[in-house]
Amino acid sequence: MLANFPSTVSPPGALSRDVQLPATFRRELLAFIADELPRWRDRSDREHATAETVLTSQLCAHLNSAARHSDGWDSLQFRVEETDEKEKGRKIDLVAAPCDATIWIEGRRHTDFDTLMPIECKRLPTPKGKNRDEREYVFSQHASTGGIQRFKKGHHGAAHPLAAMIGYVQENTAKHWYECVSAWIAELSDQGESGWSAADQIQIESDDAGVRLTVLRSDHERANGLPPIELRHLWLQMN
Repeated sequence: MLANFPSTVSPPGALSRDVQLPATFRRELLAFIADELPRWRDRSDREHATAETVLTSQLCAHLNSAARHSDGWDSLQFRVEETDEKEKGRKIDLVAAPCDATIWIEGRRHTDFDTLMPIECKRLPTPKGKNRDEREYVFSQHASTGGIQRFKKGHHGAAHPLAAMIGYVQENTAKHWYECVSAWIAELSDQGESGWSAADQIQIESDDAGVRLTVLRSDHERANGLPPIELRHLWLQMN
């Protein structure tokens, strides 16, 4: 956690302190978010909601409070609908960013204007509607609105080697959606959809029946000369 890493006090007049973090920090951040997801869902004072934007706003508020009151994470903030760093016309559902600190990771400087972790949020199943594709967690035939699709094309997270997707599981089980997502990716690969292959498949990392949270991983080649990206998928059973 942030409190465990050395920091230096900024000189008078500076806006924030400097915090040096190891390369493993982003994975620790993902673990923090994963731990907080069931706590957020189970809060008795959380108003019931199903809409993605409402759920993500609620989650953002919870994560900000949790970070502020957690030892070592008070140098973080979370924001919704943040402009992507490379694709300025696109919005990221949820981002983690520094708060009252300049964070250094592997020699790269991050201020409160920068994104530490881009996070895409999706409902499972995809809501029905005109020009909606049931495969939207992965891909959409109507527009570049598929979750994994956006990261593969570099529309989201082009500046990052690691990103996350949160799945709000509102019907069926994580096992059901794992089978669906696997089948959709296999179908895209078999049909020769540009840029898709069997290497895009997701793998289960952990499945905690007690808190109803499943963590998965996938690795993807990206378009436009971008380096590969690793995605961590956090699927939370909401029903």
